[in-house]
Amino acid sequence: MPLTISNNSAVASASYYLDKNQKALQHSIKKLASGKRIIAPNEDPGTLSVVMKLNASVQRMKGAKNNVQNGISFAEVQDGMLATIGKIVSRMAELKGMATQDPMKSSQDIESYNNEFVDLQKQLRDINKSTFNGVSLFADYAGTKDGLDGTGNTKTVFKGSDTADNIIEIYTSSEGSSGTKISLYRSALLSALTIGSGASIANAQEWNQGVGTNSNNTKTFGLFADDNGATINLNEDGLSMGIFEQAVANIAYLRAQTSGGMSRLNFAADSLSSMETNMRAAIGRIEDVDIAEESANLAKFSILTQAAAAMVAQANSTNDVALMLLR
Repeated sequence: MPLTISNNSAVASASYYLDKNQKALQHSIKKLASGKRIIAPNEDPGTLSVVMKLNASVQRMKGAKNNVQNGISFAEVQDGMLATIGKIVSRMAELKGMATQDPMKSSQDIESYNNEFVDLQKQLRDINKSTFNGVSLFADYAGTKDGLDGTGNTKTVFKGSDTADNIIEIYTSSEGSSGTKISLYRSALLSALTIGSGASIANAQEWNQGVGTNSNNTKTFGLFADDNGATINLNEDGLSMGIFEQAVANIAYLRAQTSGGMSRLNFAADSLSSMETNMRAAIGRIEDVDIAEESANLAKFSILTQAAAAMVAQANSTNDVALMLLR
């Protein structure tokens, strides 16, 4: 083999492998530093596309989880208010019994009981106006306007056909409005507190304040104050214990309705959490680097880079032989 100095093939070959090993070493360092298996889009465009779509789905799922949590909060607040209303109605029944069924009470005692009875009716009216972040918890009229009750003439009916007009839809999937949803009801409180009198006490359906009549000309009692503060008294003719019992039963129904929506929302929240966990695991399997494997590659390419560098230096030393011949 002739000895040349213009073209040293050994140096060229060693330099080629040095460059190749050094690039592989840098690539391995980037993978370990980023924790990602794919650090450049040209490596695996298809996988990168899948990961991007999965990440977008996870982000949308976070929004759905927030919607569900807000729905649960709405239902919890509504249920808490209904529980308080049930206690108020029970207290009103207690006042009725103490004021009208005890002959030992003086007229002043009865008046004291009636004062509390009137105040409780006003409190029920105030509770009916409660909102959650601007959204009415209770429905007076069918339909909504800016999250509050509409100003139409159609009154919300307890267990009536207009219930659908007072539904709040909570979307529970990453597909938004095209995916699954759960309905929450704004309780028809005033209608539930309007009770018809008679041999068989029943809900009067259409609500009214004070004493009135329903569409069947049956006497009704609205156990709440109107907007002007008008109320009924304990000695109102026809105001029996059965009316309060029916009112409590109606409130219990509204709580059950709210609790049903809350239960569904809790299941939806659990499902979304499970889906998000599994989606993140899927993303990890696709794009996360195998630390053990890549650490082995790092050690290998580090050794190869050092070896190639040494070989470049060794190949360059062959020129010294040519210098020896020229001396």
